[in-house]
Amino acid sequence: MPAASKGTIQVEGCEVAVSNPNKLMWEEPRIDKAQFLQKLAELAPYLLRYCRNRYLTTIRFPDGALGKSFYQKNAPEPTPDYVRVERLEDTHYVVLESLPVLLWLGNLACLEFHPSFHEVGSTLPCEWVIDLDPSLEYDPRMAEAAVIIGDILHSLQIEAVPKTSGATGIQLYIPIQPGYTFEQLRAIGKFVATFAVQQHPQLFTIERFKKDRGDRIYFDYLQHWPGKTLSSPYTPRARKGAPVSTPLRWEELRDVYPFEPSQYNLSNIGERLRRHGDLIAACPKQRLDEVLAFLEKRRLT
Repeated sequence: MPAASKGTIQVEGCEVAVSNPNKLMWEEPRIDKAQFLQKLAELAPYLLRYCRNRYLTTIRFPDGALGKSFYQKNAPEPTPDYVRVERLEDTHYVVLESLPVLLWLGNLACLEFHPSFHEVGSTLPCEWVIDLDPSLEYDPRMAEAAVIIGDILHSLQIEAVPKTSGATGIQLYIPIQPGYTFEQLRAIGKFVATFAVQQHPQLFTIERFKKDRGDRIYFDYLQHWPGKTLSSPYTPRARKGAPVSTPLRWEELRDVYPFEPSQYNLSNIGERLRRHGDLIAACPKQRLDEVLAFLEKRRLT
């Protein structure tokens, strides 16, 4: 990457403009824009898998991760010819499906990538995601909480992959067979959440208002819905330490105290991916027919 303040790079036959390559994006560790674009290229084979053919929301940090930010839903202008844009209602979304598009967004200081839960033109979810959100700024019980929910899902013959949100929470990512609806997934989520609260009332809550949660961990089964987003697997996050939303092995959460999600970051994500690959892609798509049939029978009795 040249040290000049403005230039272009050729990527997959596309000309991508790059400005201010030496601009600092993270202070700790020190990552400038040129280094960030290199990290995005390293993440691209994994990150793009969960953004292709989806409506993308990004969070832009023009002055770096610790500066002011804003959500970008409408495609930034001018939009290069190689960028696909799709309209949903009154919004024209970027569809992140290639390395040139990813680097173009990175150059615009888009540090976080939050795709829709459904594909362009579809109303059905691509996966099911449960969000566990601490009420405290830092909660060392997050690993324990994720394992408990993972065990409940396992008892229902549902296998999940835990992943750091890249912030303070943990999400359970469940690949699913196509055809299920958001309403069906929400029904299962409500059932699991209610059971978890009953079994562990001092640990979990489904209170939507933070002021009513105390120090309990919020089991958010409502976020997985059309029009809402969560951090994509493998997206960087604009927080201290340059964390990355990282899928984990269950043994990395069991008997871990305290759990430090910041240990999964831009500095080491490349080596981790070379060692473990994409843990979500390795998880079979889950069938939910039996638990849905159980819930329907329960509703009718």
